[in-house]
Amino acid sequence: MYELLVLVSLLALFVGQRRLTNRVHQLETELKLLKLQREAVDPVGARIHAPDQATEESEFASDEPPGEPSIAEAETEVEGATSPLPVAANSSPSESLESRLGAQWTVWVGGLALALGGVFLVRYSIEAGLLGPAARLTLATIFGLLLAAGGEMLRRGSLPRLPQAYNNAMIPGILTAAASVTLLATVFTAHAFYGFLGLTTAFVLLALVSFATLALSLLHGQALAGLGLVAGLVSPLLVSSDDPSFYVLFGYLTTVWCAATLAARIREWRILPVFANVLMMCWIMFSWGSAYILEPSALPPPPASGIALMVMIAGTAFFWPGRRFEADITEPAAERGLWRYTRRLLSRSPKAIMISISLAVMLSVLTMVAADLPTHADSVMIFVAVTGCLASLGAGRRSATIPAIFAGLTAIWGIALFALLDASRVVSSALPQTAAHGWLSSIAPEAMGGLVLGGVFTLCGCLFIRRNDRIDPEFSVLWALLASVIPLGIASITFINYGALNGDWWHAIAMLLTAGALLATALRISKSETEPAFANMPRDLFILGSFGALTLALHCLTKGLITTIGVPIIGAAYVLASARFHWRGLPWAMIAAAFVTLVRIGWEPTIVGAQNLSTTPVFNQLLAGYGVPAALLTFSAWYLRRWDGRRTLNALQGLAALMGLIAIAILVRHAMNDGVLNDAVPTLGEQSIYTLLLIGLSGILMTLDFGNPSGALRYGSILAGVLATLNALFLHLGALNPFFTDESLGTWPLVNLLLPGYLLPALAYAGLAYYARDKRPRPYVVMLAIAAAVLVFAWATLSVRWFWQGPHIAEWKGFLSAETYTYSVVWLAIGVGLLVLGSRFNARSLRLASAVLVLIAVCKAFLIDMSNLEGILRALSFIGLGGVLIGIGLFYQKVLARTAPAQDEPAA
Repeated sequence: MYELLVLVSLLALFVGQRRLTNRVHQLETELKLLKLQREAVDPVGARIHAPDQATEESEFASDEPPGEPSIAEAETEVEGATSPLPVAANSSPSESLESRLGAQWTVWVGGLALALGGVFLVRYSIEAGLLGPAARLTLATIFGLLLAAGGEMLRRGSLPRLPQAYNNAMIPGILTAAASVTLLATVFTAHAFYGFLGLTTAFVLLALVSFATLALSLLHGQALAGLGLVAGLVSPLLVSSDDPSFYVLFGYLTTVWCAATLAARIREWRILPVFANVLMMCWIMFSWGSAYILEPSALPPPPASGIALMVMIAGTAFFWPGRRFEADITEPAAERGLWRYTRRLLSRSPKAIMISISLAVMLSVLTMVAADLPTHADSVMIFVAVTGCLASLGAGRRSATIPAIFAGLTAIWGIALFALLDASRVVSSALPQTAAHGWLSSIAPEAMGGLVLGGVFTLCGCLFIRRNDRIDPEFSVLWALLASVIPLGIASITFINYGALNGDWWHAIAMLLTAGALLATALRISKSETEPAFANMPRDLFILGSFGALTLALHCLTKGLITTIGVPIIGAAYVLASARFHWRGLPWAMIAAAFVTLVRIGWEPTIVGAQNLSTTPVFNQLLAGYGVPAALLTFSAWYLRRWDGRRTLNALQGLAALMGLIAIAILVRHAMNDGVLNDAVPTLGEQSIYTLLLIGLSGILMTLDFGNPSGALRYGSILAGVLATLNALFLHLGALNPFFTDESLGTWPLVNLLLPGYLLPALAYAGLAYYARDKRPRPYVVMLAIAAAVLVFAWATLSVRWFWQGPHIAEWKGFLSAETYTYSVVWLAIGVGLLVLGSRFNARSLRLASAVLVLIAVCKAFLIDMSNLEGILRALSFIGLGGVLIGIGLFYQKVLARTAPAQDEPAA
């Protein structure tokens, strides 16, 4: 059966080879006809030849051996000749089912059949007992060498050159591949089954066959190179040792990778490097993962695999692809948008090689970090070195945008993984600082490594932008972002997990140096404001990055009130610098300072801790912690009142108003709760102040919007008014209503809790509605007017109940007859007053409110007074109601009588 399979395979190979040979002969005949016609047109006898440079490029562009012109090149040369004959052959002939079956598949299957035939022949000899082990291995070796010799003979002249489309089905390459497989199998059999070869000899022979295959791939194509690469990287698995050396193993694997990269550089291959990077990643992850699972004590030394990764990065940076594709980077496109910008950055060639090297480094390094337990200095050092090399690749080559991004991700994830796996080594907040050098020796290796890695990113970003900010502004923006964000992210992780929370000079010095480097680079790359904003974005990102570094340094050295005040002071310094440097990013530092301050306030509202907060009203730590940021924001908004960026100015104005509101509210809360800030439910008086503050904020934002129109200010003012209205609806009239809570209102008439709880907010709502008339949407103005009317109605009603019931007006006390009658009188009086005001100012909304109140009084009289009142009070209630209704009817009749002639005159 095996012999029949081999014969069928050889027959298929012979048929395919004959068809391919006939096709090539036909192409040569047509080419000769074209040459003869060219010589007839040019009798001087000019020879057809290609320039040396074009020949060299053609040699690198195809899988053909250098120095030999191809049919495709010759056809390109005679393309301009005037000929009535069509060019039948070209470098990319159309593939049909016949051409695939006859010229390609037969070759592939035939090569596989030859390799299997050698294996089956050896197996048959073993089963039949025809030959001894030495003879079998000798014949297998001779068979492999004959295949290699046959492939070389066919390459040199037995077969003519083939078109470009058939490079992957070259018969010489297939024969050479079969020879390689046969020789590798022979060496492995001699070592593993018969013991003819020792460990070192077998390993050396396997490596020699693999390297020879890679060398021959320069003549036979990229597919053979892939076979040699796989053979070289699999060879260590075919031999085993009781005492393996990881340094020797990774040194050998690195040598194989370098050989494959050399072949890829000579022929400018793009697939082979990707394959090599992925296989190296699999080796490193397999060696670390298997050791971690099976025998954690036998983990590979970090320097062995780390050096291999650094060699891979260096080979990618300086060897292949190196600078080969930087000339292909186009100028920045005029189209804008984050998606388009990202797509242009990530589509730079050679994309596949850069993705493979980035993934190989990131996954390998993270595997090493996760498996190396307990963590020691070697793993941290290797992690920093490898990640720094990947970042250097991204900064040294304009085509390496993907390695730059992956380097940043690797740095953040790696440091976070160190912190998670080494949580027990968190440095105590009480580090010794009395000794001369005690604080210098207190830093953990992970923290030191993280700070060094952050410095590498800062250095890479600054150097890249100083060299390429004008020729490559898109990549410069990315590096400005990485150089600003990655060091801050790493330092934040290490400070939280390993830093001294009562004063960490290591992190503070590192952040101060980072801020200085970013500011110095911003000064060096300073551009004119007339240039597009995109070109100035790296400088603005560096400015914000320097502010973040200074802010983190402040947190490392201070705490509590000093930190809360210091952050806006740093932001104000950037604002003052805008007078000297008209840079767009400077005011945004103050905006960032405001957000940092808000986060600190949200984390610790007392600023200094509840146990350290003074109980003195107003003049306490809260005044400085909330008041200083509000004052600095207000100063910044005033200082930049003529700033060109209206969006920045509007943001500062809105934040200043918000911070001022929060400052006043927190001082009120502190004063009304006996100097204690807690989560207790506020009283009606306290909530009234918050509502008034919201109404005032709405008016302030509306005023700012009138001077500098802004969507943020416009919708912010509306939002503040809506929140204030919701407060009145759910809190003043509901949850905090003294009718339900029985809160004491005080003993003074008019000047009691009802004044700030209802009357003052009602007047504020009325004033805001009047101010917003014709300036805000009509439904919003109507909402404010209705809120004012409802609060006035509530104030009057509750005032009547206070008059009859005293300071406590809870509903469980019931209602007195005189009290019930007074409600009707007051409601009718308010209704009449609103009617008079509506007529006086021609305000239809007031007249409608009057009608609603009168209708409520009528309903009350017929539904409540008729059943609850008795005697003179019932009679007076209905007499008064009737008189008021008749008066209102008489009023409307007179008004309509005056307006009727004016409406009839145009008709006449």
